[in-house]
Amino acid sequence: MLKIIGGNKKRKIIEIPKNKVRPTSSKKRESIFSILESNALKNNIQLYDNKIILDLYAGSGSLGLEAISRGAKFCYFYEKDEYVYKVLENNCKKICENNYEIILKDIEKCFFNELKKTFSIIFIDPPYDINPFEKVLNKLLFRNLISKNTNIIIETNKNTFFKLPKKLKKIDERFFGKTKITFLGLGII
Repeated sequence: MLKIIGGNKKRKIIEIPKNKVRPTSSKKRESIFSILESNALKNNIQLYDNKIILDLYAGSGSLGLEAISRGAKFCYFYEKDEYVYKVLENNCKKICENNYEIILKDIEKCFFNELKKTFSIIFIDPPYDINPFEKVLNKLLFRNLISKNTNIIIETNKNTFFKLPKKLKKIDERFFGKTKITFLGLGII
């Protein structure tokens, strides 16, 4: 079990699908959201109010749910495992009310045709044994789902490297034991 660490749903417990996911720990989530909020404040960018979030490889949904708790308007969650989907749906009902949609699809095989707006934050946190980043980022760019104020957060194994599409640049990178958190954007975030 994990708890939401900030916002109006702080301390609410979310369920973790047994043996199916590697949830982002409270310490890493605190760091991610501190960096996002600090950069938004520094650059006078609204991070949550009336903003839409995309949580890819959602698992328990801890990252997207954290953003909803902190004031995001809506979150799209992508998950391909049906058991994990059911756990995620229960977590969303506890935290999101009606401001979410879970899309049961394999990200590597989809083209995000159901998405029509740009996102404030995009979380990409797949299993550590796959490296879909360049392909997924190119699809998001092709569909115009990334704007100049979009924050992209990628969680990987510390030894994972991937090629960035030319339009994106690395804004920040942090290490937590065997985990690397990379922050990307089109411009300054």
